[in-house]
Amino acid sequence: MTNQEIFELMARFDASTATTLKLSTKDFSLELGKGAVPAAAPVAAAPVPAPAAAAPAPQPEGPCITAPLVGTFYAAPSPDAEPFVKVGDKVKKGQTVCLMEAMKMMNEVHAPCDCTIEAILQEDGALVSFGDPLIRYREG
Repeated sequence: MTNQEIFELMARFDASTATTLKLSTKDFSLELGKGAVPAAAPVAAAPVPAPAAAAPAPQPEGPCITAPLVGTFYAAPSPDAEPFVKVGDKVKKGQTVCLMEAMKMMNEVHAPCDCTIEAILQEDGALVSFGDPLIRYREG
């Protein structure tokens, strides 16, 4: 995780009603807490076996619009609205193709060039990380 992703995660945690958060990946572990925590006798942690290396997710063929931040992917402006784009749509540079929500703020994601949408790579409402592919496109 990048520092930006960690800061965004901390801000979302701080704004939530959760009192603890534990996150562990292959590379690091993060534990957050807030509020009064009752004192407890220290407990020796059992060694955690290293998880088997997961196969990397297959990368989509062709150029993709990627997530500009950690957040929730939305294909449409509201649950009952039509999606911003569908497979086969031709879009203009700067046209909104989806929304990313982070810390209760909606951020528009725009097409980087005039292009044709080839695939929507995320499910509506999916939590995505910075740099995850969202939409595959073909220029022109």
